[in-house]
Amino acid sequence: MIFRTRRGLQHSLLGAAAALALTLAASTSATADESDAKALLKGMSDYLAAQKSISLSYDSVYEVVSKDKQKLQLASSGTVELSRPDKIHATRSGGFADIDLVFDGKTVSMLDRSENAYVQAEVPGSVDNLIDQLRDKFHRPLPAADLLGSNVYDVLMADVTEVKDLGSGVIGGTECDHLAFRAKELDWQIWIAQGKTPYPCRYVITTTQVDQAPQFTFQVREWKAGDGSVAGDFSFKAPAGAKALDMAALKELKGLNEMPSNFTTGDAQ
Repeated sequence: MIFRTRRGLQHSLLGAAAALALTLAASTSATADESDAKALLKGMSDYLAAQKSISLSYDSVYEVVSKDKQKLQLASSGTVELSRPDKIHATRSGGFADIDLVFDGKTVSMLDRSENAYVQAEVPGSVDNLIDQLRDKFHRPLPAADLLGSNVYDVLMADVTEVKDLGSGVIGGTECDHLAFRAKELDWQIWIAQGKTPYPCRYVITTTQVDQAPQFTFQVREWKAGDGSVAGDFSFKAPAGAKALDMAALKELKGLNEMPSNFTTGDAQ
């Protein structure tokens, strides 16, 4: 619930009028903008698919809503190195997570650095297959996996019902095309760098079917692609003294979980 003073209400009415004007203007050009937005997204997808090597650093924010409807943000940072078609190295560090994931085309290794313990599983095939297996079988999705596959456009456009081109925006000093999409159960936005390297600068997902509409935000920095962008050899090297655990222990490794140990999940409202 939002409480306003009389003066605040007056400001809100003025803001509502401006918002109405913005809405009317946006709806008038929606049809024309939709094809432009799709073309920009397809251009990004084609650019990403053409890159044999990609590296980036990122910051992410994962929102959760408490039982008493307080929205909380869990922040983390990490890196991704991708070598198509079948190698990836991803890290994520936060106040409660410290993950190092390596895939060499045959085996995926997940290290919990906070407990110096790791698990491994045979997952032969491409990075696309790994993305599916991590999400569906192991319930440990890669950071921004939607942006790492070989056909980003089809993945992102699945179930999309509405498309908007919101013009230009600036992320980390880079001018971007700002696009917004609505799907059956979520909204999402993406900011794509303008120019010859249309990489994703920011990606935001809003879960509209959950109370308070929590968001996941993924922001890219230090983007590199092409020769020299990836330095690793994608072979897993266990740290000294690290414990090798069975995959059955995956859920027990606190540093591999999305949520802090003092958080418990409940039913969505």
